[in-house]
Amino acid sequence: MVDFAHPSEREVAALFDSYGIAWEYEPTTFVLAHDDDGNPTSAFTPDFYLPDFDTYIELTMLRQPLVTRKHRKIRMLAEQRPDVRVKILYRKDLERLGAKYGLADAA
Repeated sequence: MVDFAHPSEREVAALFDSYGIAWEYEPTTFVLAHDDDGNPTSAFTPDFYLPDFDTYIELTMLRQPLVTRKHRKIRMLAEQRPDVRVKILYRKDLERLGAKYGLADAA
């Protein structure tokens, strides 16, 4: 049993399962910055990894200032690791998925 951080993550995982999409929950943390001693000072852990698509999915239900910080981390990751694909799903995307596929707690 996976201990999801937010109910929307559980609902998206259920959607993946219903379509037979393989997923992993928070399998990788990407260190984005270190201090002078080599200790991590900034990191990003996407919510899902879809191995069949070699793509990470990040869900965001947050207020705009926090979304901006998340975008900054995704940009940093893209600069450091252009081989890593990350797609972000916003609250409105989850609301649309919820309406279309009957996700109980998608928003």
